[in-house]
Amino acid sequence: MSEPTHPLVPQPCTLVIFGGSGDLARRKLVPAVYNLLLDGVLPPNYAVLGNGRTPLSDEDFRKTAQEGIAKYSRQKFKEVIWPDFSRRLFYITGSIDDPKAYKDIKARLERIESDLRLPSNRIFYLAIPPASISAVVEGLRYAGLVQPPTENKPFSRIIVEKPIGHDLESARHINDTLARVFDESQIFRIDHYLGKETVQNLLVLRFANSIFEPIWNHKYIDHVQITVAEAEGVGTRATYYEEAGALRDMVQNHILQLLCLVAMEPPYSLDADVVRNARMEVLRCLRPIVGKDVEQYTVRAQYAAGKVHGADVPGYRRESGVKPDSTTETYVALKLFVENWRWSGVPLYLRTGKALNKRASEIAVFFKPTPQILFNANPEAPLAPNILVMKIQPEEGLTLRIICKVPGTKAKTNPVELHFQYGEAFAAPSPEAYERLLLDVMAGDTSLFMRRDAVEASWAWITGILEGWKAYGTKWLPEYTAGSMGPVEANRLIESDGRSWRTL
Repeated sequence: MSEPTHPLVPQPCTLVIFGGSGDLARRKLVPAVYNLLLDGVLPPNYAVLGNGRTPLSDEDFRKTAQEGIAKYSRQKFKEVIWPDFSRRLFYITGSIDDPKAYKDIKARLERIESDLRLPSNRIFYLAIPPASISAVVEGLRYAGLVQPPTENKPFSRIIVEKPIGHDLESARHINDTLARVFDESQIFRIDHYLGKETVQNLLVLRFANSIFEPIWNHKYIDHVQITVAEAEGVGTRATYYEEAGALRDMVQNHILQLLCLVAMEPPYSLDADVVRNARMEVLRCLRPIVGKDVEQYTVRAQYAAGKVHGADVPGYRRESGVKPDSTTETYVALKLFVENWRWSGVPLYLRTGKALNKRASEIAVFFKPTPQILFNANPEAPLAPNILVMKIQPEEGLTLRIICKVPGTKAKTNPVELHFQYGEAFAAPSPEAYERLLLDVMAGDTSLFMRRDAVEASWAWITGILEGWKAYGTKWLPEYTAGSMGPVEANRLIESDGRSWRTL
């Protein structure tokens, strides 16, 4: 088994979680640190300091962390590990809008670092709404908690959750705010999709296997489908979702990043900026969808009342917190093109939606049909195309559809699928996305994080669609029944090209 040329070397540090009493910390962040400890990859010395408005003692925070680990951790809670782990968990109550709170955080950090003999390496995780980013960044600066990126000195790094803005202007404002205090090399804009095992494996699949790259182009690929389907409705996120919608919530970050990994050119090294440059070039090559183009290349819709897995789901406009005349899309499908030599003329179809019939995320690469001779000579019954499917969730793995002969005396063919699943192949559960990404921040590896130019390029492309919808949109969006696979308009989008959506 080959190892990376430059393995990750996480450094001893303190993880400071703003929003430390919230769901993200309890469900994902603290369990991620715990799992890294069990896997033996954490640095030998570390600490976690939570901060929030909710008044908690250290013991309260540790109890909440224990409950979160017991319920959400990838690995089981282990009593023998807990005493040493829990003594490294701390909490400080304070409002992020109060400048004095940051002086208190600094004093608490210095005591923790002294007691645990930790260097002053600090990672600030902003598990807070985007509107609060500016207050935290300025508070950190005011308290003198941010050190410039200097070799052989303690580091300061900041992790920012998506969404980075609501449109291009707001994204630039957030990036300007960060840049006033942090160097770009210190900023880690996190997208948990890029931490998923199958997503990381995309580069290995393409560039470590000689059979794929020669055919990864317009000569052999007919089209690509990227799907992110969610079974749940908006639920308690309705207030946020009303302002976001499917295009902003899923396409601008998750799906466009998947697209970049599928379509990028081979990087000449695995250096973080070399890989991110290659991803950035895909965004630069996206054909704009502007003005009346939205009518030809986009579909948006809302879910109507229905059943998902036997449970009743109200229509989107009946959800609590949603305007009765809302035109926020809960489903979006796009047809787009990457205008470069490799992908010339190859359509890429994207779709994502809420309240669909199942939860599934995948990338499907459809190869061109074989010539209409030999086994594909009957135009009334053409052979099914070869398809390479990279499954991202809920299961992680790959399938490859090929054509085989059916046993017997006749030359009858049938499509079959070759399957690979991570859990079966490696006999161990894959690390959660947040585990890998936190480890990368501790090591200073920015490869899987969004750079400023990529965030703004994706928003610039998305903004063209948003403006087109505003200019040419309708008062009422098409609807699809909750528990279905989306609106008929999405089927027409792809069927007008003689293709169809893959059944999940």
